[in-house]
Amino acid sequence: MPFDPLLVALDVDGTVVDHDMVLTDRVRDAVRAVAAAGHHVVVATGRSFVSVQPVLASLGLDTGYLVTSNGAVTSRLDPALPGGAEDVEVVTFDPAPALALLGAELPDAAFAVEVPGDDVLVAGPFPDGELDGPLRTVELAELTALVGARATRVVVRSPEHTTQDFVELVGRVGLAGVNYAVGWTAWLDLAPQGVTKASALELVRTRLGIAPERTLAVGDGRNDVEMLRWAGRGVAMGQGPQEVHDAADEVTGSVADDGLADVLEGLLAPATSP
Repeated sequence: MPFDPLLVALDVDGTVVDHDMVLTDRVRDAVRAVAAAGHHVVVATGRSFVSVQPVLASLGLDTGYLVTSNGAVTSRLDPALPGGAEDVEVVTFDPAPALALLGAELPDAAFAVEVPGDDVLVAGPFPDGELDGPLRTVELAELTALVGARATRVVVRSPEHTTQDFVELVGRVGLAGVNYAVGWTAWLDLAPQGVTKASALELVRTRLGIAPERTLAVGDGRNDVEMLRWAGRGVAMGQGPQEVHDAADEVTGSVADDGLADVLEGLLAPATSP
């Protein structure tokens, strides 16, 4: 019987690694084994391309597809290419209206804007280690003029606010023309309208010729909801919020309990059983 590979889409933070960037041996080995078995392992993250490189290196993933910036950037990995990858699709937007609204509501917040091929523009202080890659500090008032319609992702960080504060804020002010997801703390991600991890993964699925029912996605955050609903089998990490669990077909263990490994080892069990 011919081998019928899966498309296995994996969130990074809270799924592959914990929020201290710890990757356990068990999870690493499970990811590598699934890839070695011939399945298409696709990392799908809110991180930028630069930020996710250490994780890819630890997992031994240097070929196939990669989804970054919450779906705004889809890349094909190939060690023979300059920089190890080429862009398949890049979707950008003008964040000016959203920045104006959020800047007025959160005058003490920090803002970061990702621009393809450029530095990450940062207005306000981010805690150490939360942003990777080349950063350029600017004033919030400069962001609109410097970015124009070239943004792939905007991050809003306000440590003095809770996650629930952010949920209530976006519901109250409305954010037209963008997709948004509230993160693990007072962290808000903005992406181009209609762009999610799911929209990018659908492009990858089509290019690979994988049937919709042969897709698996694992994630823990609100920015994973669309991805979990998109997948033929969506699995939420145990520590994720209830709305993420509700979007999934099933719930696995937490990242602290190697919940991802439980899922991936299950894919390999039929092939290794007597």
